[in-house]
Amino acid sequence: MEKAPPSKRPRYDAAFRAEALRLAAESRSTQAAARALNIRAKLLYQWQKDAHAPLPEDPTEAAEIRALRAQMRRQAQELDILKKAIASKRFTRVISHPPTP
Repeated sequence: MEKAPPSKRPRYDAAFRAEALRLAAESRSTQAAARALNIRAKLLYQWQKDAHAPLPEDPTEAAEIRALRAQMRRQAQELDILKKAIASKRFTRVISHPPTP
């Protein structure tokens, strides 16, 4: 029995994929995360697509899940904006009111 020739494509384990997905979620863009990890952006997009659970067959349930996912994305963006505003406010306070000895 002959062995198949080794593939030139790199194989990534589940831990690397999970870390890549986490980095892509925290990053400004998936392409930036792909560049940081030195992998193709198309591959990372495919991993993101595979990570999402498939939508149910029932159209009403599928619509509800899409709406909930959209709401979750909006709330995550709002939370990021609030975190940046709080950090900016703290930074401004430190600059304008230096500690007194």
